[in-house]
Amino acid sequence: MAITNRYDFIMLFDVENGNPNGDPDAGNTPRMDAETGYGYITDVCLKRKIRNFVELAKEGESGYNILVKPDKALNTRFAEAYDAEQLEKGKKKDRKAEEIEKARNYMCRNYFDVRAFGAVMSTGDNPCGIVRGPVQITFARSLSPITIEDVTITRQARTTEDRQETGGTEMGRKSIIPYALYRAEGYISAALAQKVTGLSDDDVELLWDAIVNMFENDHSAARGKMCMRKLYIFKHDSTLGNCPSHVLFDKVKVSLKEEKPSRQFADYTINLDDAMPDGVTLIEKI
Repeated sequence: MAITNRYDFIMLFDVENGNPNGDPDAGNTPRMDAETGYGYITDVCLKRKIRNFVELAKEGESGYNILVKPDKALNTRFAEAYDAEQLEKGKKKDRKAEEIEKARNYMCRNYFDVRAFGAVMSTGDNPCGIVRGPVQITFARSLSPITIEDVTITRQARTTEDRQETGGTEMGRKSIIPYALYRAEGYISAALAQKVTGLSDDDVELLWDAIVNMFENDHSAARGKMCMRKLYIFKHDSTLGNCPSHVLFDKVKVSLKEEKPSRQFADYTINLDDAMPDGVTLIEKI
């Protein structure tokens, strides 16, 4: 059964001596707003980590497959939906709307990320429609301007015989942020869940678990130390909501204790106004 409550939420997480989200247009250095110096992380990066956690936690369980991953072409998965629903494949031009809807509903039932984030599934000869997901996440933005440091490293292993003959080591580089605290905000529309994807209360609980643990199984040398520090959830008593989301987001304010470069989470103060509007409940997961 689809959810009946709207949700808004805030994520606070940090990185220490790492690159949380490299920018391919800037030599894969950490993403940064050139005008303000604040760092940012794309929504695509955050959703990737949620998908990865769900795949680990629900591996082999029906209804919790992940559509967006590199093992197969998307059109192949769309064709599998047509096979499962016993629909004729390969006639995109003459496809009936009822057939596309049937295939779309199959994808929503079987793929968690389609139920949550939606998907464009209109490509190929076996289209499954376009799904607007009820869960949307903003870009994360650092709470202070970031400093990007280029750290020189050495490599002893060479890739070719010719390079091996030039010496024992090679020089390399990695870009890191010494420390940054990021904030991202998100929304869950019960109206869209009921109308299209069928996102359930169990799915939402799984989403919270994925957000809390999104960095715990994603550690790497490049990303350094990343931790989810706070997850604030605003649960509305109604489908369409009881208060504008920006009013709720303004109830969580984060500031530096001292005007100096931050190097740890304790350098920040979180001021939380826990007086909620009528019909809204605050839930602190961390």
